[in-house]
Amino acid sequence: MLHAEGPLLTIDVGERTATRTDIDDLLAEFIGGRAVATALAHDRIPFDADPFGPENRAYLATGPLQQSGMSFTGRMSMTGLSPLTDGLVSTNAGGYLSREFSGADLSVLEVVGASDELLIAHVTDEGVEFEEVPELAGAEVPAVSDHVAETRDLGPENCIAIGPAGENLVRFASVMTYDSRAFGRGGLGAVLGSKNLKAVTFEGDAEPDVEIPNPPEMDVHREAATSDDRMKRQGTTGGTEFINENFSLPTRYFSEYEFEHAAGIGGDAVEEKKYKKGACSACAYACKLPTRDEAEGVETEGPEFETVYAFGSNQGVGDIVDVMKANELCDVLGMDTISAGVTVAAYLASEDEFGNAELAREITEKIAYREGIGDDLAEGVHRVHDRLGVDDYTVKGMEFAAHDGRVLHGQGLSYAVANRGGDHMYAGMLGPEYAGEIDPEGTLGKAELLVEKENRNVVRDSGVVCAFGGDYVTDDRLAQLLDAPYEDLLELGARTIERERHFNNERGKDASDDGLPYDLPDLDAAIEEYYEERGLREDGTLPDERVEPVAADLGSSGAGGSGASPADD
Repeated sequence: MLHAEGPLLTIDVGERTATRTDIDDLLAEFIGGRAVATALAHDRIPFDADPFGPENRAYLATGPLQQSGMSFTGRMSMTGLSPLTDGLVSTNAGGYLSREFSGADLSVLEVVGASDELLIAHVTDEGVEFEEVPELAGAEVPAVSDHVAETRDLGPENCIAIGPAGENLVRFASVMTYDSRAFGRGGLGAVLGSKNLKAVTFEGDAEPDVEIPNPPEMDVHREAATSDDRMKRQGTTGGTEFINENFSLPTRYFSEYEFEHAAGIGGDAVEEKKYKKGACSACAYACKLPTRDEAEGVETEGPEFETVYAFGSNQGVGDIVDVMKANELCDVLGMDTISAGVTVAAYLASEDEFGNAELAREITEKIAYREGIGDDLAEGVHRVHDRLGVDDYTVKGMEFAAHDGRVLHGQGLSYAVANRGGDHMYAGMLGPEYAGEIDPEGTLGKAELLVEKENRNVVRDSGVVCAFGGDYVTDDRLAQLLDAPYEDLLELGARTIERERHFNNERGKDASDDGLPYDLPDLDAAIEEYYEERGLREDGTLPDERVEPVAADLGSSGAGGSGASPADD
């Protein structure tokens, strides 16, 4: 099986130590990216850890396909114990970081401990240096990039960073790279904030010895370059009006299913503001959306569909420029646009202020700095809905993505059982339901497909392959690229899902956490079908014997670990 190459680098920011550990055997078993990071997290984060405690660990991981020149591979995966869901969460981001990361001669970065001073860790193929940066306290993400450029002659592509939201422990704070690409869901930016780690930079000349099969490497790249997909012009916003007209675009904090101003925030509106092409590393698909409005003086990257929903329809806002402003605000402050937008929508609902885009931006900024009502809203909808007097539109504490499980019932089932809650990327049942490949009505009989899609998405996130490459990186091609039978890859996915669930079970989560804030036909029976398909007990837990520790005794350092060596800076 093709896998990432390079050691695990453990940084203890409290002890200011860095340790490189050989994990070749672990990589051979778990490929890289999400799968290897989940194996590490399961075995090395205490089951009773505080998400904001020094014992929590954050993992940034690359995969083998980041050594290719293939489109859809400019991504990395990040994993840790989420302060939003209180369970394991993985999220990934695009941009240009992965090649710089690999050049620093590592496959996985593990961050543990907590620093007394605000730090940047500078990682190279020769060692790690810790820089105290008290002057960056409260700095927005672009200011961190400016500092790194001035002091290290490095670009935003060399960097992960948090904004004021991460420092202030906003439970949905993101980790940013390239200023505008977000490891968004689950609040891992707040995990770095709890460790007083403002940024990490990567540079070096290491060249991992990974040989990518060709074909299909160049076939995928050529097809990406020559395709005439609307997504290359409008990103994910291209389906906004179709979804609004034929399914549901959640509107005014889920009180309505259709938004009368969808055209004002949809694909055509975004394309009108797009002023150049944008891409991720090595990708010829170039589906990113650099946009600007000169009259309002706003320039950003995006918004994508999820942001159009979260700061547009769900807030009753119908002007794309307002959504662009909110998108840029979340990027510079370092917040997940989905959770931030839905939380602000809940506030607007409580104040009967739908459509007030100026107030929405004011509240968004208050959240990042935990000022006034923003201090409560920074906890997320699940923890604040009672005070606001609104329904709790979350699963496991995670705010819903745009794809409405009330009309896409397979997607609703997916939200209910997903280990990380209301995240559309966990399985993606929305795809076949939108396309008419399966009936969106009903939940029964969908568990088998749901399990397969969950398993495959682990493989995608471990490769690491962009979700938008699905039409090009087919199942057969994925098996060719990773040099393994497809069924073996799905089994790897299943073992990773099991580790996520087992970790969450050990934190007290069970069938009572697998549900929805609305009714769907036969949902309880469909969840039982899912449990049976996964081999779970009736209470939604995984038998302990199904998960064997694989990474607990690697010998690297950290809170609860041993064998740390000083950073060779």
